[in-house]
Amino acid sequence: MRIQNRVMDGIQKGNEIHFILHDEEAAVQLGKPANKMITDSEEMSFVYLFDHEHGYTYVHFPQNTWGHMAKALQLDGDPIMISQGKSIPLVGFKDELTMLIFNIEGNDNYGEAFTSAVEHQFHDLLQNVE
Repeated sequence: MRIQNRVMDGIQKGNEIHFILHDEEAAVQLGKPANKMITDSEEMSFVYLFDHEHGYTYVHFPQNTWGHMAKALQLDGDPIMISQGKSIPLVGFKDELTMLIFNIEGNDNYGEAFTSAVEHQFHDLLQNVE
């Protein structure tokens, strides 16, 4: 069973980024952070996976949240998912996102629109490679 949810908001609280999954959007309990991230280029989103008893729960990060994702890469610690009143550290988020961004750069296998949008949003990260 493929369970999907969408992050609607991101906010910075001190040195943490919190991603808000609205309670009405949460189909079921998320499960345990899986330390994995993939993309859904058709939906123009990054997707963080949670291990769930019925498989994975997919949490989509649409393009309007990418600014907060980029900021999370600059801060110490894992960003936090807020869902149904719980705070869940997104373990592996930064490593997985960084790997995907560098894999997407110049790779139109993700689709030209998605690749261009990622390159634009994460330009600073891509330019700061030594």
